[in-house]
Amino acid sequence: MRDISSFAAGQWIAPGAGARNIASAITGEVIAQAGNDALDVQAMLGYARDTGGPALRKMTFHDRARMLKALALHLREQRQTLYELSYDTGATLNDHKIDVDGGIGTMQVYAAKGRREMPDAHVYLDGPPEQLGRTGAFMGRHICTPLQGVAVHINAFNFPVWGMLEKLAPTLLAGVPAIVKPATATCYVTEACVRMMLDSGVLPAGALQLVSGGLGDMLDHLECQDAVAFTGSADTAFKLRTNPKLIKNSVRFASEQDSLNASVLGPDATPDTPEFDLFVKEVQREMTAKAGQKCTAIRRIMVPQSLLDPVIAAISARLARTTIGDPRAETTRMGALVSASQKRDVLEKAALLAGEAERVFGDPDNFTVEGADREKGAFVPPMLFHCADPDSAQRVHDTEAFGPVSTIMAYRDLGHAVALLNKGKGSLVASVITNDGEVAREITLGAAAFHGRLYFNNRRSMAEATGHGAPLPHMVHGGPGRAGGGEELGGVRGVMHYMQRTAIQGSPDILTAIGEQWVPGATELTDKPHPFTRTFSTLMLGETFNSDSREVTLEDIETFAHFTGDTFYAHMDDEAAKANPFFPGRVAHGYLLLSFAAGLFVQPDPGPVLANTGLDNLRFLEPVSAGDSIKVRLTVKHKTPRNDEYGEVRWHVTLTNQKDEAVAEYELLTMNAV
Repeated sequence: MRDISSFAAGQWIAPGAGARNIASAITGEVIAQAGNDALDVQAMLGYARDTGGPALRKMTFHDRARMLKALALHLREQRQTLYELSYDTGATLNDHKIDVDGGIGTMQVYAAKGRREMPDAHVYLDGPPEQLGRTGAFMGRHICTPLQGVAVHINAFNFPVWGMLEKLAPTLLAGVPAIVKPATATCYVTEACVRMMLDSGVLPAGALQLVSGGLGDMLDHLECQDAVAFTGSADTAFKLRTNPKLIKNSVRFASEQDSLNASVLGPDATPDTPEFDLFVKEVQREMTAKAGQKCTAIRRIMVPQSLLDPVIAAISARLARTTIGDPRAETTRMGALVSASQKRDVLEKAALLAGEAERVFGDPDNFTVEGADREKGAFVPPMLFHCADPDSAQRVHDTEAFGPVSTIMAYRDLGHAVALLNKGKGSLVASVITNDGEVAREITLGAAAFHGRLYFNNRRSMAEATGHGAPLPHMVHGGPGRAGGGEELGGVRGVMHYMQRTAIQGSPDILTAIGEQWVPGATELTDKPHPFTRTFSTLMLGETFNSDSREVTLEDIETFAHFTGDTFYAHMDDEAAKANPFFPGRVAHGYLLLSFAAGLFVQPDPGPVLANTGLDNLRFLEPVSAGDSIKVRLTVKHKTPRNDEYGEVRWHVTLTNQKDEAVAEYELLTMNAV
């Protein structure tokens, strides 16, 4: 018997009044207890808001990204401990890797995205500046700053590590402290992971707290700067989101709920194709991984009418090779459900499905369990049902047996397949196995609005594809309708859920000061030495170099054309160029102008500029004819540290002609020594 503690207001608090017993999914024996009705939830909220939040907000996005990376590396070193603890949840080693390694990998992705895609600053710039006045003296811009409250994360039992870390990574990167409440059935794994993170010394005080057991009345004390992220059943989500205090205070509420995810076999994927075998493997894997206890598992299987019997036979054959038993055994391919109560729920839901569909594989009263007692553990076999009339069925499209249970049904044509997909009324993911782009397009147009993610796979992508049921940190995880109507992950999108978007308005100098990025029209510093002679650390926003002018001659244009091979008529044929509505006659190549611009602003001697790494947002604004002159204005727009040796400088570059008209504009990227 282990006591699973909570971490509240800086202290570990053992179970107390209201503690619940936790049983092993394998043996049914009580192994732990968790819960304490005496937790001071207001003290926890105050600790997060007054201690954790200010400490996190003092850090830049890059500081917090480095913090996430350090946490991920620390957890990676200790993951074996988490594996061992996880066996009592009924999960196999491969299941642990999905949970533990997947969670650590998600943290690493957010650490990398924080450094690459977010500024080393305290304000995130959401889009370019907008000119609000005639002359550009009055500008606007959208920015995002961290919420000044706390994020309460309520997680499901099936992923005690990934479920926590996939919410925690974007929350901490945003600069918001979190209170994590895992499901009690598997909270002993989450508690061990939280202890590891706190013991690492990486997190500032108040950044992370843990509730092992019930939340009490914590939600009643949340305010407008707080947020709730929930994963679990639709019924529980409804109870939480309708909390009067959450509604009254406009507390952000994101929900990722159970859903009737589906997989469609394209009409082109006949038994002699790689797609047919791929489909069968995907279905079998999604039914048995984590014993089917995945919010993204395939619950409904849709195949062409002509392929119904071959698909049933092929899936059944693969399921028959799935060894069920003690998850510690190397030969076990599917372990137990998380608890006896979960087993009862799955069997009850399977019985409901049996009212509309015939069970064609898997008998819960007659199956073999290796290395464990079938009656004492929470074991069930994979069960495949066939629904002969999916159009009239109701339970098949609204009842989720949260275990290794799925229902197959036939469709007449793609329109019918789309209609069946959408009868689930919102899912986290639907997959389509097809090698036909038109099939993929038709299903996308008809079904995308009902699904948070569409996963397509075929012979071209199968070697790299991550699987129907694998939410990735780069892509949005969530879905409409029954799936909860929310989003998680999705790269930086996930960070935005814990930030406030604000429109700021003012002069270019004001916008530059707030966003730490130079805005055109703001003050230019022209009294400094050539900027290419200055190190990354000494360069200042707004430092500007104005070049001499250079005449563009006809000889220049022709030399460039013959040297590069770009003899496009607008540069070589005056009559044809004049017939073009964009040109007055022969004009200089745009890339010739860029080359001349480099020659005008470059400082050739060895110095702090290490490399030109590209340019962004190039626009050619006016044509340049032979005899025109150009000059360059080069301004330090933004600086992003990359490591201890160099950082990235983003320069705003404007080319103007002899009339001071802008002829080209772009952003130049260089790496400069610190």
